[in-house]
Amino acid sequence: MNVNIYGQKLAVLILAPILALTVQSWSASAQGANQDPAEVSESLRAIFKLGDPSEATKARINANTVTVMSGTIGGTYVQFGADLASVLDDGDEIRVLPIIGRGSVQSLADILFLKGVDIGIVRSDTLDYLERKGYTKNVKKQLAYITKLYNEEMHVIAPKAIRSISDLNGKIVSVDLPNGGTFVTAMTVFERLGIKPKLVFIEQRLAYEKLRNGEIDALVAVQGKPSKFIAQVKDENLHLVPVDYAPALQGDYLPSTLNAADYPSLIPSGSTVDTIAVPAILAAYNWAPGTDRYRKVDLFVNRLFEHIGTFQRPPFHPKWQEVTLTSDLPGWARFPAAQHWLDSHLSTAQSGTRQNFDRFLATQKSGTTPTSDLKKQALFENFLRWESARRRAQARAAAAARPHPAQTKAESPPSQ
Repeated sequence: MNVNIYGQKLAVLILAPILALTVQSWSASAQGANQDPAEVSESLRAIFKLGDPSEATKARINANTVTVMSGTIGGTYVQFGADLASVLDDGDEIRVLPIIGRGSVQSLADILFLKGVDIGIVRSDTLDYLERKGYTKNVKKQLAYITKLYNEEMHVIAPKAIRSISDLNGKIVSVDLPNGGTFVTAMTVFERLGIKPKLVFIEQRLAYEKLRNGEIDALVAVQGKPSKFIAQVKDENLHLVPVDYAPALQGDYLPSTLNAADYPSLIPSGSTVDTIAVPAILAAYNWAPGTDRYRKVDLFVNRLFEHIGTFQRPPFHPKWQEVTLTSDLPGWARFPAAQHWLDSHLSTAQSGTRQNFDRFLATQKSGTTPTSDLKKQALFENFLRWESARRRAQARAAAAARPHPAQTKAESPPSQ
């Protein structure tokens, strides 16, 4: 018995190196085959095999690449840009190239003037502000919106001694860098409410440190909730200051709330903080139909609209659930390719929904029906979200009522 064990061990000692070399050789061969750039993609083939790629290869790489100007790191725009690339980019029929931007104001300039930028995420009140102040004229004719994305909430972080936004009168308030849209919203809100703080333009992360050190009195960040940046604020001396939906703000902004689920370190469990919100939109230069740039945006629009349901499920940003492709944006023209897609795919369904909404309005008490386009649109969006939530609840109830697959199998008669 001992001789047999010894023989087995000796055989293992002799065979092990041979087996190891065989496995190593096979692994290296397989790894080399899998890592051959020529077998991976056209782009890598151009780089690693051709050396000096042909004009046809260059043209193919550039033909279906669509650039999307997003926003600053940590903001909602840049997360949306990453989501767009993750879902839509297949590397062949379309490549979506998100670009880290500087904010809404810079993105408007980039869409208009920066070569190679096809699409950008901007805030609706930014362009209104620039036109109202006389900085630009007729820019809306050069731009078109693809879809309204979501509402961005105004976050005001300050020491707990600051109990209302009016307490910021005369205080030092950071409103981010002047390339972004936060300062536009902040300046508009303060102006409408008659509040005169001392505004400073500091990048958000630096502003947070200055706020903690007492060098400034508050910081404003207009970002879609839950904001990754705001969620990282953890200081027991700070809180979110409420922003009331005052009549002076109701022409351009919408009411919203922040809750403990959004920011558990800033809002006590079960509590909410009132604030306002402003629409973020996906915009493009208003290219003429038939041009190559129009073709690229058309390609992007069709792919985006066809996959909108994918974006509205995990693991993508929860703000995607607010996107309603049919939402109108007063004062803006929709990109023709986007309007054509909606007319082709959603006209019948949207017509029925709109008729239901009109019936809903007819049931409201006299004097409560909204009169302005913005208020009507806000109410319609709330109605669409209510319908969507109702359908999801019905789907969950139906799923819960269905027997579990394992239970169904156990109760089924045995196969013959």
